[in-house]
This record gives sequence, C-alpha cells and structure tokens, in this order.
Amino acid sequence: MIHIIQIGFGPLGIQTAKFIAQKLELQTVAVVDIRQELNGKTLKDVSSELSEQVFIHNSVKEAIASLQVKPDVAIITTVSSLAKLIPQIEDIAKFGIPVISTCEELSYPWKTYPDLSLQLDLLCKEHQIACLGTGVNPGFLMDYLPSVMASVCKEIDQITIERIQDATFRRVPFQQKIGAGLQIEAFNEKVNQGTLRHVGLKESVYLLANSIGMPITKVTEDLSPVLAKRDLSTDTLQIKRGEPSGVEQVAHAYEEETLKIKMYFRAAIGEERSYDRITIKGSPSFISEIDGGINGDIATCSIAINSIKSVLKAAPGLHTMATIGVPGYIN
Repeated sequence: MIHIIQIGFGPLGIQTAKFIAQKLELQTVAVVDIRQELNGKTLKDVSSELSEQVFIHNSVKEAIASLQVKPDVAIITTVSSLAKLIPQIEDIAKFGIPVISTCEELSYPWKTYPDLSLQLDLLCKEHQIACLGTGVNPGFLMDYLPSVMASVCKEIDQITIERIQDATFRRVPFQQKIGAGLQIEAFNEKVNQGTLRHVGLKESVYLLANSIGMPITKVTEDLSPVLAKRDLSTDTLQIKRGEPSGVEQVAHAYEEETLKIKMYFRAAIGEERSYDRITIKGSPSFISEIDGGINGDIATCSIAINSIKSVLKAAPGLHTMATIGVPGYIN
C-alpha cells in the first residue's frame, strides 16, 4: 500500500482524494489545508464519498505528527505560482517525502524561472526526494504527448498543437481563471495585471522543445478574449452576446526566424466543439486528433496519481515529465 499525504483540499484536492479512494494500491492518510474551518474535520465531513478515518490539518507538521506511518508521497494541489509553491514543498521536503504537484509553473520552470528551479532542485537533492510538476495541460496534452508522438519521426520541421475546450462544465475556479463572465474592461485589466491567463503555455513550449532536442531562440505569446456569439448561461454565470466567455492564447517558438512550434489554446463557455489536435510536419507528417478533447479536471487528478510509482523510483531532484519513467495506470 502506498500512503499519500495531500496538500490542498479545494475542488481539485477533493476530486483527487475521491480517485485515490477507488485505487487498490493507494491510500490517503492525511490532508493539509490552511483554512481554519477545516482543521480537525474528517474527509467525510467534506464529502460523503470519503473516509471518516482520515483527518484534515492546518500544517504538515501537525499532519505528520498525527500519523503512525510516514507518507510515501505528497500530492500538492494548491497554487499555479512556483514562488508560492516552494515554501509548501519545503515543508514536505523536511520529512523526506517526494512531491507531485499540479502547479502549472512547475511543469518546466528551467527557462521561465531558472533561479527558482535551481533553488528547488538543490532543496530536493539535499533532502533526497524527487519532485515533479504535472497535469493535463501543462504536463501532458500539449507537451509530453506530442514529444512521445514525435519519436516516430525521422525529421521534424514544425509542430502545431491545438487544445479547444468547452468550459461550460468545468469547475468554477477554471471558468474564473479564463475570465468567463467578466466585462471586457475587467477582463483587460486582469490581463494587464497578469492574473487572467491559462498558466503554463510557455512551459509547454519549453518542455516539448527540450524533450525533442529542438533549439529554440525566441518564444512569443499572445492573449485575447473569446467573445460570446450568443447569450450564454451556466449554473453560476450569465454571459451576454459580445461579452468575454473565455480566453484564447497562442504561443510561437522560433529557431532564429523559422517557426518551429505553435501552440493554440482556447477555452470558453459555449464552445461549439472540443478537441485536442497534434499536427507534425516532417518525415512522416501526420495529424492526430482526440475528438471531444480530454476532460481537464479528470485527467489532471489522474495523471498526478498515475505518476506516483515513477516519482518513487526517480533520482532526487526537480523532474519534468520527460525525465521520469513513463507513468502507468494504477488500478
């Protein structure tokens, strides 16, 4: 049995706990969440599907002290910011517990945050633990998966990756993250503040480029609102025609002046068709498409869980999906 401590018990943490509860080889033994109102409660107090034998604590130290068995691994589902994540990893690293996190900026931080990456790598090596950032995107669909598919190519000229999502049925925090339901002025203000965007697109570019040995000299990224073509409504949102219903982001990666990688991300309420598509121009050239797309919430929780065995076998240090063993489904 692999024992897990979970850090963060919002919607993603709760869903992760539910998935773990269905696994034969895994068990959540403690949860940490900073909200005072959750301290001392059981998981069943939060969800009837979960155990009344597992408790929520406000700190890692309290959680570890309450256990008779040391957790084998920690799964952190808290923040998107690497700078905010590092103190949380430090708390776990002191106990010699490997870490898997869904923090988007952790998926490939070596180019975007080189100093923090080195700091975290040294921290992990000091405490002899492996640390991995993963998720559906970044972490799989727009970076790891195309890097695997590229392995059948003799030559690669250009890769285009598209992820189009109908966000109508995604969790509310995701809808908020893409600006659905905001007025255009508020949308633009949040963009300027850097608080509204799909986090991780550049990380995906660098992870893919590094994985296939493609030298990249320049990366650009553009962001714009998706404007509703008709009045839209969800359980929590009312969006009028012409108002922002989501976000569109495009990243271009160049080798000198030659476009080598294009990533197109679009997530909006009421999107007519969802799909994930990888187009590789080279030898051979081919297109691979997942009709309907991959559900982001289900896949993010699942890949974090299914990466556990690979992380437990990994050498100490900061890892990406390209440097650990291939994850596999855990029954």
